[in-house]
Amino acid sequence: MVRPALRSRSLRRVYRRTPGGRETILYERRRPGPARCARCGKPLAGVPRLRPSRMRRLSKTAKRPERPYGGVLCPRCLAEALRESIIRGSL
Repeated sequence: MVRPALRSRSLRRVYRRTPGGRETILYERRRPGPARCARCGKPLAGVPRLRPSRMRRLSKTAKRPERPYGGVLCPRCLAEALRESIIRGSL
């Protein structure tokens, strides 16, 4: 039986073949859910679903879209927010 710490369902089991030909089980954390829009909750395109340790290795441009509020708002909500701010005259 495996170590008690590895019996958790929060870890996923990955079957890997070793160079010696044996198949072993590696335990790794599951991928996080998709990043979501702060206004409508729709999953954001262009934001990778990676654990923080892997996310740190990416360049800044690979972590989120290059537009205002990229990685926070979806394009539709951003357009609505910009329209609202122009109408109110806060821009």
